[in-house]
Formats: sequence, C-alpha cells, structure tokens
Amino acid sequence: MRTITLLGATGSIGTSALDVIGRHPDRYRVHAVTAQSSVDALADLAARHDVEVAVVADASLESALRAALRTRGARAQPRAGAAALAEVAEAPEVDTVLAAIVGAAGLVPTLAAARAGKRVLLANKEAIVCAGGLLLAAIETAGGELLPVDSEHNAIHQCLAGASAAQRGQARLVLTASGGPFLKRDDLDSVTPDEACAHPNWVMGRKISVDSATLMNKGLEVIEASWLFGIAPERIDVVIHPQSVIHSMVEFPDGSVLAQLGSPDMRTPLAYALAWPERVDSGAKRLDFARLGALTFEAPDRRRFPCLGYAYDALRAGGAASAVLNAANEIAVEAFLQRRLPFTRIAPTIERVLTAYQPKAPTEIGQILEIDRTARARAQAALAAYA
Repeated sequence: MRTITLLGATGSIGTSALDVIGRHPDRYRVHAVTAQSSVDALADLAARHDVEVAVVADASLESALRAALRTRGARAQPRAGAAALAEVAEAPEVDTVLAAIVGAAGLVPTLAAARAGKRVLLANKEAIVCAGGLLLAAIETAGGELLPVDSEHNAIHQCLAGASAAQRGQARLVLTASGGPFLKRDDLDSVTPDEACAHPNWVMGRKISVDSATLMNKGLEVIEASWLFGIAPERIDVVIHPQSVIHSMVEFPDGSVLAQLGSPDMRTPLAYALAWPERVDSGAKRLDFARLGALTFEAPDRRRFPCLGYAYDALRAGGAASAVLNAANEIAVEAFLQRRLPFTRIAPTIERVLTAYQPKAPTEIGQILEIDRTARARAQAALAAYA
C-alpha cells in the first residue's frame, strides 16, 4: 500500500492520477491533495477520496476551504500557504509524491519531497528545468526515487529499462511532438487563447497547451531529458509526430530504435510511475493497430517555432539560463492568455529577456527563486515596452 500526496490535484494530471488510484484501492491511498485556488474542486476531491489533509496554496483562501470542507462533510484538515505545501510533500506518512503543480510554483514542494527521500512522480517539468542539479542531488542524498510522468520522458524511461550504463551513455533520444494546433496554420497573428488551448490530441491545462502550440513545451522537455538521463543536447532530437501514438524513442549504437506506443492518455504514464517496477491497469484505451492508419513524422520548423531553439540554447549555455527561459515564458504565456500579448510576440518576449539577463549559476534554492523573480520582472518590463 502506497500513501500519496498529490501536489496539484485539481488539474488534468491530478484528476487522471486519482482515476488510476481509484482503480486500485488495495494498492494506493491518498493522504493529501493540494490546489492553487480552486477551493470547491479541492473540497470535492478531499471528500470523495477521504483524504486527511487539503491544502490551498493561496493563504487568503484558508477560511473558504475550511467552509467548503465542512459543507461536504470531509474530514480533511484544511491548510493554506507555501509552507503547508512543503509540509504535506515531506510528511512522514507519505512515501510517494505526485508533483503536478504547474510552473515554477511547484519547485519548493517538489524539492521538499526529494529531500525527504520520497518517490517523486515528476509531472512538473519546471522544477527540473530550473533546478535540475539541486533536485537530482536531493534525490541521491536522501535515497529517494525520481520517476518521470511526462509521456515523453516516461516513454524513454521504459525504453531504457535494462540498458547498461555504457549503453545509456551511447544512446540517442528522440522526443516526439504533436506539433500542436498550429502545425499548418499561417495566420498566427490572429490566434486566440481558446484556439491555442484546443490541442488536437491531449487534454491539458491552458498554460501547457499554449506551450505545446509554441513548441516551448518540447523545448522544456529537451532540458528535462538532459537532466533526467544524463544526455548531452546534441544527442537529443525532436521530431513532429501529429498522431501522438509514439511517445518517444531511444536509438542505440547498433542502429536499433526502441519506441513506446500508446493512446494519448496521461493515465498510462501515471500508472507506470505509480506501480513501477510493476504494471497495473490504467483505464486507457487500447491501441487498435488495424484502425490506426499511418504514422507520420517531420522535422520541426525552428523559424516558425523559435522557442524550441531558445530551449536548446539555454541548455547549452548552462548556469541559470534555463530558469530565466522558464520564467520569461510563464509571464509571456500568461499575458497571451489574458489577451495582453499576441501569440506571435511570445517568442520575442522570451528572447529579449534571455539576451539581456544572464545571471551566474545558482547554488541554492534562494538564488534560484531570486533569479526567477528577476526574470519575471524583466519579462513584465518587456511586455510594457511592447504595449
């Protein structure tokens, strides 16, 4: 029986995880659920899954959460604020933490779980993008485990299973990308937030959907893959695969290529990470190869989608470049979703911040958070200059 804290329980990853968990009540129980501000949805989950603690990150909403839990007859203890998020991530009752908080906000509780020696199921790629060295060092020092939930990295983890250290060191990674909703669209200046969030294959939150549309999501995944698997950027490729059936591939020196296939359903990688090294039913639809049709591939157009190139540049630059990239992207995407910035200005805003702000490499979490704050302020200034 594994006892789990779900960081970001009300989002698409959290609800998919709860679906998998609910299929195996003999294997898993949920200790705590958290949300940024969705008090009613959080209270519903707390009551439905009979959790012991419910945490809302927005400290001003603690009273509202308490009332919502009482209305639903939930026994969960209400907590609020950043400190409470870290506490449920490192709680002694918990052995597994799903890190699914969107953006850099998930960095501190994810690190708390790593330092407490938990099995960390990583769905928050920003934590490793911004603080990969600190996160991996914390996992190693505390004797924890880090299992990727992103479908691409989860696929690579499966393809590398059983490979020796020497074989891993010679492998080449191929990350697949759907291409998002604008792969063939020309009038990108007129893109609306709702259009950018209408992903053709995956059900995702709005921020990650926009990242998929700009290919920044794939860029962040390149950085994440380099940290997770110790692979240099020149041995990580990206290929557009619109069907989203092959989730990623690993090429070995003998020419063999191993690929992981499955329906585009996040319950599959979640079930793999929850049960590893075993396998359990995820509830995902099985592939029907007779009806599948063609699988197609093409190279990404980096002139059309420059964010992918910015991510490679940041990875090669090292230091704090990836943290600056992530912060600038979050601000630009937020402005686009609020209709304060055109879709085609997301990439130039990020480039302006990356070019102007090149801080020294951080060595501890406080420095990373300060770099994040500064990069966000510079991105806001870039938005003001555009307006």
